[in-house]
Amino acid sequence: MTTEQMTGAQALVRALENVGVDTVFGIPGGAILPAYDPLFDSAKLRHILVRHEQGAGHAAQGYAMVTGRVGVCMATSGPGATNLVTAISDAYMDSVPMVAITGQVASSLIGTDGFQEADIAGITMPITKHNFLVTKAADIGRTIAEAFHIASTGRPGPVLVDIAKDALQATVDFEWPVPLQLPGYRPVTRPHSKQVREAARLIVSSERPVLYVGGGVLKAGASAELKVLAELTGAPVVTTLMAKGTLPDSHPLHMGMPGMHGAVGAVGALQRADLLVTLGARFDDRVTGKLDGFAPGAKVVHADIDPAEISKNRHADVPIVGDAREVIADLIVAVQNEHEAGRKGDYTDWWRQLDAWRDTYPLGYDTPDDGSLSPQYVIERIGKAAGPDAYYVAGVGQHQMWAAQFIKYERPGAFLNSGGAGTMGYAVPAAMGAKVAAPDATVWAIDGDGCFQMTNQELATCAIEGIPVKIAVINNGNLGMVRQWQTLFYNERYSNTNLHAAKRIPDFVKLAEAYGCVGLRCEKAEDVDEVIAKAMEINDAPVVIDFIVHKDAMVWPMVAAGTTNDDIKIARDLAPEWENGD
Repeated sequence: MTTEQMTGAQALVRALENVGVDTVFGIPGGAILPAYDPLFDSAKLRHILVRHEQGAGHAAQGYAMVTGRVGVCMATSGPGATNLVTAISDAYMDSVPMVAITGQVASSLIGTDGFQEADIAGITMPITKHNFLVTKAADIGRTIAEAFHIASTGRPGPVLVDIAKDALQATVDFEWPVPLQLPGYRPVTRPHSKQVREAARLIVSSERPVLYVGGGVLKAGASAELKVLAELTGAPVVTTLMAKGTLPDSHPLHMGMPGMHGAVGAVGALQRADLLVTLGARFDDRVTGKLDGFAPGAKVVHADIDPAEISKNRHADVPIVGDAREVIADLIVAVQNEHEAGRKGDYTDWWRQLDAWRDTYPLGYDTPDDGSLSPQYVIERIGKAAGPDAYYVAGVGQHQMWAAQFIKYERPGAFLNSGGAGTMGYAVPAAMGAKVAAPDATVWAIDGDGCFQMTNQELATCAIEGIPVKIAVINNGNLGMVRQWQTLFYNERYSNTNLHAAKRIPDFVKLAEAYGCVGLRCEKAEDVDEVIAKAMEINDAPVVIDFIVHKDAMVWPMVAAGTTNDDIKIARDLAPEWENGD
């Protein structure tokens, strides 16, 4: 152990260096200012000055999702800290490892309503995995080490470290390494062998099993194991929005994405299953629809690293607590043992039904009659041009669903989006963080004109810092998903969803140019490939393409909120014939 005298601020920077941080996204301000002085001298830390703290948080998320390491954002007290709340909540919902460091007023002022004071530890308590208020310089190094350990182990998530200004200014004997003081924090990673054996027995004895795969499999780096398990069992696989690419979309066992805007075959598979092998998924309402009508005939094996998720929404017949990679690896062995004992599932009839659904109800879309641009076509062509090695980052709404449906994901982690929180404004800063994490990769943000106007100030950051992301604005002049609901459920009363883009306010091409980016526009289907190719050739500046698309394009299939998945519609007033192929 080495000991060195320094300020609390220097201890903070040194601790960040020691835990392996190389990038921090943030904005300085009064309470955090002492930390920015030693940051100026650090040769190991790159600080990226964002234009809004929410951008710092989402950028840290994008960085974390691409690297698998902890993303770091930094803000000052009061409004600086509260501007991080949306991104912290987003990271919490999607289990993204992140450490948010905030300055706090001096400890003598805490609780006095001092200038720029906010109880950020109290505010974020429900949306962090853990948080710390540090008032002593001597605690800074150990707290940073603990924060990174908590954020990155077990079920990943955001951790907040709020540091009083006087703690940053005080002198301390800095020691490293430091022993962690986390009594009671012992995440279980090894699954119970008896439960795994019972799960394997159910798999081989069932007639209609489904592997229901969630984001936990992606977080655990268990894609290779998942492929082995799927091929060993021969069971169909559905991958949630947060698990896209964990099994390649092109794999013959892959039925697609389930849920509100899932593929008919994937939804049908879950509804008619007699066994759900649920791996790192949480029975989210967007997957289940009305819960009491979800997979009514299925027994449930539920494996998750977070014991709080098991039986939270749906009772688990076989609960398994453990890391998804270890669970799947053990399941493979257990299923092999069943096969060697002569017990093997026969899913021939099941696949006859599944293939009938898949063949009869493939994902598709209609081309607008008036010759205007189809948003699905735009997104499909971006996926074809950029290919499977690119990263795709979606905002929230119709364009998010189309990006999930019409881009083919062949590798884990290629698709980044705000799944649980559904945060408008996620795409631009998250794409920025992804590009910083993978500078040699192509990064496309698929954004809506509504989402884009929430955080597009980070284009300035991208231009100045040399972060050449590519942004496709799917511009239908409206808050598209809200308009879709108004069309379907509110008698076409379009209250406050028209963004007046027909008047080009703002003009996204001019806006891009004002931010130091290349601005392009596309309004015709015959120009789409050429404009995308032009964007692909530009690698020394961010590119924004304003795709003017039809305002009434809708996302199908759709399960209306509050209904069961059996009520899925493949178009307006058009439902699938479920028993087709029987």
